[in-house]
Amino acid sequence: MFNFLIIGIILGLSAGFAPGPLLTLVISETLKHNIRSGIKVALAPIITDLPIVLISLFILAKLSNLNVVLGIVSLGGGFFLLLLGYQSLKTQSIDLSTQLTSPKSLSKGILTNFLSPHPYLFWLSVGAPTMTNAMNRHPSAGVAFISGFYFCLVGAKIAAAVLTGKSKSFLTGNSYRIIIRCLGLLLIILAGKLFYDALQLLQIIL
Repeated sequence: MFNFLIIGIILGLSAGFAPGPLLTLVISETLKHNIRSGIKVALAPIITDLPIVLISLFILAKLSNLNVVLGIVSLGGGFFLLLLGYQSLKTQSIDLSTQLTSPKSLSKGILTNFLSPHPYLFWLSVGAPTMTNAMNRHPSAGVAFISGFYFCLVGAKIAAAVLTGKSKSFLTGNSYRIIIRCLGLLLIILAGKLFYDALQLLQIIL
């Protein structure tokens, strides 16, 4: 259970701090209005991700006896995490001057997250396989994974809103670059685990 909690925490922090449409909205709302507005947008994944999670788990459940397909899915998840890790390592900072767009509401934050391909790609290739693996070990492991993931995903975006409101230099300074690059290295390590799982499912290694 502890292992899956740690995996959820790493993935949640990585997704929470990584530059993307939702983080842009969090920063925009904070800069245009206040920290509270940014926090409201940060809560969007809690509302939008439930159907994505359920659909992904349903699809994977139908493939539970097809090791070759699951192996291919795990390979795809490994490459997805590898790409995210590489992008994190290349991240410099966020140009706050580009975030001063028109006011955004929580509903627009929800719509942006729901229409973004990232949640679908993550849950189909990484989240659902990891969740299924955790549930097969013990239901508490699955709860630990998804709890750790969303607590850190939403928590990271809330932290970004607070830090942006208190000190705009955070997202343009060394601290942010160090955090996101360390998380990038951890994503690459997790990608290696998915590659290993895929090779086992494909019976390339035993």
